[in-house]
Amino acid sequence: MFALFHYLKRLYKIFKPPVAPKSTDALRFGILGAANIAPMALIIPARSHPDVIVAAVAARDSTKAEAFAKKYGIPVVHKTYDDLIADPTIDCIYNPLPNGLHYEWTLKALKAGKHVLLEKPSVSNATEAKSLFRHPILSEPDAPVLLEAFHYRFHPAWQFFLTLFKPEDVEEVDVQNHLMAGVFPHHDIRFNYSLAGGTLMDFGTYAVNSVRQIFGSEPSTIKSATYRPMPDGHDKQIDQAIYATYEFPNGGTAKIECDLQSRGGYWFPWLTKNWPRLNAFLPTLSVKLRPTEESVVNGLRKSTRKMIVFHNYMGPMFYHRMDIITTTEFSGESVKSEKKIQYEKVYKWSKSNGGKKGEEWWATYRYQLEEFVNWVRGRKDHGVWVDGEDSIRQMEMIDQTYLKSGLPLRPTSKAVDGDM
Repeated sequence: MFALFHYLKRLYKIFKPPVAPKSTDALRFGILGAANIAPMALIIPARSHPDVIVAAVAARDSTKAEAFAKKYGIPVVHKTYDDLIADPTIDCIYNPLPNGLHYEWTLKALKAGKHVLLEKPSVSNATEAKSLFRHPILSEPDAPVLLEAFHYRFHPAWQFFLTLFKPEDVEEVDVQNHLMAGVFPHHDIRFNYSLAGGTLMDFGTYAVNSVRQIFGSEPSTIKSATYRPMPDGHDKQIDQAIYATYEFPNGGTAKIECDLQSRGGYWFPWLTKNWPRLNAFLPTLSVKLRPTEESVVNGLRKSTRKMIVFHNYMGPMFYHRMDIITTTEFSGESVKSEKKIQYEKVYKWSKSNGGKKGEEWWATYRYQLEEFVNWVRGRKDHGVWVDGEDSIRQMEMIDQTYLKSGLPLRPTSKAVDGDM
């Protein structure tokens, strides 16, 4: 009963965190668009951060912007994105616009001297990524901070997970990201090619990023990539689901399966194949390590292999579990096998982890916001980060996957040629 109470209390504080008194020099954020992700990604985490104030918003639909501002207590509503970026009282811009608009409005914000927290995927393709993250403005003295918001990487659970193995020992990785059919309608922006949509650009970008993190390198080759297209009457340049297999320099392989319209998976498939899939709703990845062998007494040999399964790696603040499965075989005249399973959950930094701040109820986004503020304040080596070259390599891998699957790259913004 106590465990349930503790769990519910933690969930409550994720959505209703204590409001921190604001410092006199708190960073003032402006939000581009009234996106559904903005409350979870910035507005709610900002409430508990003493150095963050969400001060303004702008949206193409002024009525929507006014309603959004009223609902979330945002004091200023600008008529246009340009007006928001030009506001001299705004220090930072949060950009959760559709993917195809990321490049243009992020660069405008950077040129206006604003720090930018940019939703993933950072841009539409690798051409945009190179143009943005290698832009001269980011190399100038006192350059603004730019971060691609891979929030899951900032949570202690993910960082603990990475300590459980060495990248060179990884043999196989399998990533399964499924969202039941019907959550997003077929006309959602995620399925709009002109706005750089597609499942690989949404659920898939987490899968690609996670395998890059696990192997600590880029794939040497893409062995296969296929996709399920949108149904008839919808854009055939869009991947409703994506499947890919990568090989890495250490000889290991990674498989990803990402589906934003997941169906079936039940008994009697002739009847249930079109039912929304509910039994795979937690994004899950597994890592199989190479076996280790050693000689033991009496001519026996000992072989040990580990597998680590991370349930809900994308949203560990709500619930997660790491299953560390160790299988040991003793072989000689006969074979004896033993299996042990260890379970781990991590919601805050350990006391020995460099004095990093955190609470059990902090969401991935709150941990991310903490580090974003640290970088803006000049505390650049304080914790986890996603640098520009990492974001470029991320988009290169997505591009290569699309080409391997036979789909076109997402379109490049006209702003790249003009550089605004």
